Amino acid sequence: MDNALGDFLRARRELVTPAEAGLAPGHGTRRVPGLRREEVATLAGISVEYYLRLEQGRDRNPSAQVIDALAAVFQLDAESTAYLMSLAAAKPRRGRGRPVEHVPPGLDSLLRTLNVPALVFNKYSDVLAANRLARTLSPDLAPGVNRLRVLFTDRAAREYHADWERYTAVAVAHLRAQAGTDTGDERLHALIGELSVKSDRFRHLWGRHDVRSAKGVTFRVRHPRVGPLELLVEKFQVVGATELETMLLHAEPGTSSADALALLASLDTTA
Repeated sequence: MDNALGDFLRARRELVTPAEAGLAPGHGTRRVPGLRREEVATLAGISVEYYLRLEQGRDRNPSAQVIDALAAVFQLDAESTAYLMSLAAAKPRRGRGRPVEHVPPGLDSLLRTLNVPALVFNKYSDVLAANRLARTLSPDLAPGVNRLRVLFTDRAAREYHADWERYTAVAVAHLRAQAGTDTGDERLHALIGELSVKSDRFRHLWGRHDVRSAKGVTFRVRHPRVGPLELLVEKFQVVGATELETMLLHAEPGTSSADALALLASLDTTA
């Protein structure tokens, strides 16, 4: 992550085909996937030498106009464009250490009163707090569990998540959005390294440099006790702890998933 801007540009360049960029098909075999550097430079209206310096990390602070031009070439959405802007911005020096992660007592108490699965996790996807219904929904939502580690290394998770491939793509894109431009985060480096070694799927997805805040996604699972569930995901930042998020899972009223979630809640209460 020492050359985060260059890595991002290279990854996005390889994902855009000449046809998608509006270029006429060339002759012969292309040696690289996606666009060539000179094609990106031409489309963005900058010199090939300057674009090469950006990818190689020899120039790390392109202007807003250059960023906008590159975002257009790579067909980035608003969130990915904002991420690209942040990579190109000057970064303050990191202070020593990190604040201790504590779930506010009031929030911890609130989780226990909710009638939907609810949990709090940090930017590394470590679950810090969860109510009983969340733990009944999945043991992977219990405090102390790293959701990413389970998702990519536990075979049972692949069977449990009905759309595992889509869900893993969203999870990695969310991790990158959460990580932001903090390239000196050793804890994040360790997690990325571990998952890259243990999971080909994670390594592929991390290399794409997709960025997504994971809003408006759906949690689809095959629960062994109540059957298929399709739950909507709502996420909120924890006030006073910007690296913590609260996640609530709920079902559309009147659906079979709402009935299944109510049954799961009743089983949890009985237990």
